[in-house]
Amino acid sequence: MLEIRKLEAGYGALRVLRGVSLAVPQGKVVALLGGNGAGKTTTMKTVVGVVRATSGEIELDGERIDRLPSHAIFARGIALVPQGRELFPDMTVAENLELGALARGSAGGKLADLLEDVFDKFPRLRERTAQRAGSLSGGEQQMLATGRALMSRPTVLLLDEPTNGLAPLIVQELARTLKRLNEAGQTILLVEQNVRVALSIADYVYVIRTGEIVLESDARKIDDADEMFSAYLG
Repeated sequence: MLEIRKLEAGYGALRVLRGVSLAVPQGKVVALLGGNGAGKTTTMKTVVGVVRATSGEIELDGERIDRLPSHAIFARGIALVPQGRELFPDMTVAENLELGALARGSAGGKLADLLEDVFDKFPRLRERTAQRAGSLSGGEQQMLATGRALMSRPTVLLLDEPTNGLAPLIVQELARTLKRLNEAGQTILLVEQNVRVALSIADYVYVIRTGEIVLESDARKIDDADEMFSAYLG
């Protein structure tokens, strides 16, 4: 599905990614874990073409996408829910969602059907259809940002720190939603600092530190999240 090989990228003279390699198989959830400044967000931005790779390759279904512009990568089915959500605060919930579909030409689906599908996954958004996005709670904004990405019917859904700043109960609710999405067939690449949440969702885990992958493992083989945090993320 999505494969990253020996990826190097950065900002000007600052080299951030140092030979990152990882794979996201179809229908799986892969978590990329790491502390602040480890290179998680840069990896995501490079996948979607916001940051350009200086070397290495990114492939989607066997086709290289690392040289494509962002809009072309999106059109091929990679949707990013960015850290900070980046909603349009003065637009309504419905308008934000519609933009997600229109950006990809509704991804072959009717707008009403796409909206209904998102509202089924996030019932709270249905209740707030006409409400301005900027007036939503943090958890509701995260639901909206995720729903907007789903409106494009992505092949691979990228989520960058979706639980950041959310209350524990909302974190649990979001984790359950992501698990249900995956059970319905959605492929997900998840960037997280919350190790427990990531391990509860992911099939496979990579840990990045100072721009390099230092651990990769089947999530089921990691027994102690605290030990993993102190060893690799602390």
